[in-house]
Amino acid sequence: MDELILAIESSCDETSVAIVKNGSTILTNIIASQIKSHERFGGVVPEVASRHHVEQIGYCIQDALEEANVSPEELAAVAVTKGPGLVGALLIGITAAKAFAWANDLPLIGVNHMAGHICAARFVTEVTYPAMALLVSGGHTELVYLPAEGVYEIIGETRDDAAGEAYDKVGRVLGLTYPSGKKIDELAHKGKDTYHFPRAMLNDDTYDFSFSGLKSSFINLVHNAQQRQEELDQANLAASFQASVVDVLVAKTIRACQEFPVQQLIVAGGVAANQGLREQLAETIKTTLPNVELIFPPLKLCGDNAAMIGSAASIERKKGHFADLALNAEPSLAFERYEKKDFE
Repeated sequence: MDELILAIESSCDETSVAIVKNGSTILTNIIASQIKSHERFGGVVPEVASRHHVEQIGYCIQDALEEANVSPEELAAVAVTKGPGLVGALLIGITAAKAFAWANDLPLIGVNHMAGHICAARFVTEVTYPAMALLVSGGHTELVYLPAEGVYEIIGETRDDAAGEAYDKVGRVLGLTYPSGKKIDELAHKGKDTYHFPRAMLNDDTYDFSFSGLKSSFINLVHNAQQRQEELDQANLAASFQASVVDVLVAKTIRACQEFPVQQLIVAGGVAANQGLREQLAETIKTTLPNVELIFPPLKLCGDNAAMIGSAASIERKKGHFADLALNAEPSLAFERYEKKDFE
């Protein structure tokens, strides 16, 4: 019998409800975006996001059931993002999931949002373990080792700004509207790396990242030019900034895949939609690690969505990891750090 999971995602500025079959097939994936509401503020306003979730969550659940032509009686479980994310936004989704699960006598599953991003790869192909994941989403830039299904261990992470945060801050300096990652990517393809920004921590012996210095270097260059009334080429600025980010992400990721016994590399999160990153990783993997399969989720599943939560929940259900009605938001939820095993 097919496993049908209704999943809810509300960790930030997308209200999403999906129904996923057997962890790898999307029956429906409703997404109510709030980008237009936050655009004028230049970033996500938590209170505004929470209010939108309250307004949209009921409609999204109803639309998902109708679009998939599924009744509550056919569902195997209800899944919801429990963290990380904005606490108010998370609580809206959790409250709705608990109410729906209780009303329909269904098991409840709490899901780590970042595990959801990684599990978006399951809609492309079956994941083979051990695997590696480069997770670049919002305030997160992490290298995650996956020794087995449902096991996530951080081997490296950002020590300050994440790649996505750097993109948004640089976009603000360039006068681009929020979110600016896609616009910078498009500009970068029209320019050249002429400003040669620093590649922080590129050659150190950890898998950690740092993008704060790059952001500061970019801002200082632009502000100094403005004081001198010197005009800078926006396309070249974007290309130089993106080259710095991508060079570090690719170099660290390739080294991790060389030093861990992985068969697949999953790239997940909003920045996984970046064409510059996709192109350079694909080219480098092909020449340096031809036996490692590179997996990118479809562009529409790189951002926040409930389908990925449903896929991750399928793994948790298989492991018997259920929540009760005391489930609460965990805004700072994180994977455990990797610890070298004795046999390695």
